[in-house]
Amino acid sequence: MTIQSKNSITIEDVASAAGVSRAAVSKVIRNAYGVSPEMRTRVQAAIDDLGYRPRASARAMRGSSYTLGIEIPTVRNHFFTKIITGATAALVGTPYQLIIAPAGPNHDGGPQAIEALADRQVDGILAISPAVEPEWLERLARTTPLVMLGRHDRSVHYDTVVDDDIEGARIAVRHLYDLGHRRIVHLTITPEAEHNLPSAPHIVRTDGYRRAMAELGLEPTVALVDPNEMASREAALAVLSGPDRPTAIFAGHDELALGVLQAVAELGLSTAQVSVIGYDDTDIAAHPLVSMSSINQSGTQMGEIVVRLLLERIAGRTDAVHEVIQPRLMARNSTTAPRS
Repeated sequence: MTIQSKNSITIEDVASAAGVSRAAVSKVIRNAYGVSPEMRTRVQAAIDDLGYRPRASARAMRGSSYTLGIEIPTVRNHFFTKIITGATAALVGTPYQLIIAPAGPNHDGGPQAIEALADRQVDGILAISPAVEPEWLERLARTTPLVMLGRHDRSVHYDTVVDDDIEGARIAVRHLYDLGHRRIVHLTITPEAEHNLPSAPHIVRTDGYRRAMAELGLEPTVALVDPNEMASREAALAVLSGPDRPTAIFAGHDELALGVLQAVAELGLSTAQVSVIGYDDTDIAAHPLVSMSSINQSGTQMGEIVVRLLLERIAGRTDAVHEVIQPRLMARNSTTAPRS
């Protein structure tokens, strides 16, 4: 009797053991539409009995590599860790693995990182790239399942998962207003960092801030910085050292807000003199030694939704889906009533 190595087991062996076609086994492995529960059970039993493990290279040649790619702008922003955590959890029990491709701190490597994932024949791509043109994404999405996170695009060939940034900004401004603040500055990244795309998250968030201030009869003031913590610190130092110092700063995301908190500490100011609120509700914001108010946009849930959408795309769905997450206020010690 010849004992066959598990590494030599082929998809034809599985098909023979299950009494089905090779195509049927392929459909079960790919979680394709149209596979009956009975067929799935029969094929999976043969796979388990034989110990079949398709090689990644062979899967890629057949049109599936069982990998999903995640492009992120930078590894510095802790919000992206939440997205990866959610995506990883959603893949438990599936044959898929994640490949992570950082694009760079200024988003300038977005297209290159996304293309690198596509060149490696990943089965689907999650991209967090606010600076890539929609037309380029539409072309890519015709051949590779694609979900864009954070962009308010009305796309045709790819899906989007976004936070309601207009509402999130309104919640932040309203929170500060209800505490008694009237001079509220919004510190955010430059529109050029997002290629001036009107659907980019920080541009939409800034629009939400302006609308909220107008509704409350307040004068908006926007401070624009490069997308990093040190730039926000320097900008906050300038704003807070001016003659008409604001009593509150709403930062475009938590990394910027941390830079603002550093400036507040360097100037010896208290939260009663300058309140600070961020956006994303990263883990460091909730740390008791930081205790920074922030707008929660459910990064872990976003990661889970993206995986679901990608697997649906891989299985055959072609219509575009646009998921919107509702933001929530997480009020902590960095925001309080202003000193009279």
